[in-house]
Amino acid sequence: MATNTVDVNSRVGADGNSYTTSISNDQLTNDDFLKLMIQELKLQDPTKPMDSKQMLQTQMQMSSIETNQQTIAAMKALQVSFQQTSMSNAANVIGRNVEDGNVGENGVNKAYTVRSVENVDGQVQVRAQQILYIESKVKLNDGDDETNDPIINYDVAGNILDDKGEKTGEKIALDNPGQPLIKDGKLVVLDKDNEEITDHKYELAGLSGPVYSDKLTNIPFEQLTKIF
Repeated sequence: MATNTVDVNSRVGADGNSYTTSISNDQLTNDDFLKLMIQELKLQDPTKPMDSKQMLQTQMQMSSIETNQQTIAAMKALQVSFQQTSMSNAANVIGRNVEDGNVGENGVNKAYTVRSVENVDGQVQVRAQQILYIESKVKLNDGDDETNDPIINYDVAGNILDDKGEKTGEKIALDNPGQPLIKDGKLVVLDKDNEEITDHKYELAGLSGPVYSDKLTNIPFEQLTKIF
């Protein structure tokens, strides 16, 4: 069976008796001190009784130490409970859009979509993808059933991409990233030589969606300024 090592410091009083001044084992309680004190009383010299004031002072120190340990344990339990509550609250924003108060190069507040939450060294953080811009969707009207016209993909420069993500050589003219240029009520589409194609079947799909950064950003939960 394992035994605890106890370091006891003592001092000899003016009356010639030895009394305990400190005990280093944090596992000792006030009850343990009382047992030690009773043992010292049994072994004391009857003609030179121990100083009761010193004994009381030592007992008060032991009580204070025990109270402090209980307070520390209670604070740790409260901290764990607070972190669990924060994690639960943060989990509610997964899949939602948030802002952290930072402003992008375009002068607009940065917005993100939360993908997950985690506890990093006691701090609750959300892992989110930044929304770079909102893209207006474009479809290819094949002249048959317009409700099933396929959505086509294009990159930030407007280059139209095929199913494999390769450039087709055609390009949608843009006012801004994700915002196709409209001329006379029709999309402006360019060929590989940047010449306008007048006879094309591309048109706005009436839909839009965010375009995300390919990197995840860690944001402390308490720094979120907006959830939407």
